[in-house]
Amino acid sequence: MPKPHDTADLIARIAKGDRAALADLFNQEAGKLVAIARRIVRRQDLAEEVVQDAFVSVWQRADQYQTGRGSAVGWLITIVRNRALNLLRDGSRMDYHDGETLAAIGDRATDASNAFDALAERDALKSCLGQLDEIKRRAILLCYVTGLNHGEVAATLNAPLGTVKAWIRRGTIALQECLS
Repeated sequence: MPKPHDTADLIARIAKGDRAALADLFNQEAGKLVAIARRIVRRQDLAEEVVQDAFVSVWQRADQYQTGRGSAVGWLITIVRNRALNLLRDGSRMDYHDGETLAAIGDRATDASNAFDALAERDALKSCLGQLDEIKRRAILLCYVTGLNHGEVAATLNAPLGTVKAWIRRGTIALQECLS
């Protein structure tokens, strides 16, 4: 198995027009990015389309990545998450289902919990998330893993919107401090 490349280095090479770096980045990160997109759009075909669109954006805008503003992987995840959420907001590509079908698909709270449980025990993110209060962790996971907006998280957790916004903000700050 080939040694993984530094993601920031690959993005810098892409910014200079290196197509091989784009292929390396795709091979290295696409699987994880499709999984993230799938949690949001809930369909494999749309998740793959989101990631393809994200890599086109990376090719066109790699020069906009700034190392001092966050990790390269975080930048990629943000692009994919935003593309997936835009696809959901657009709604024109989504299939609508009745209540029984939606119940069979599963609920987002379980998806968020499963995503946390799936993180490796040695993963710094899991450690930092584990240090948060349970409710803050759930709010962050619902927002960032499943793609719910603050209002939807508030409804899911049966909590006031302002409180949920505060939980997410404080929890995100705590995560940034823990991960830095």
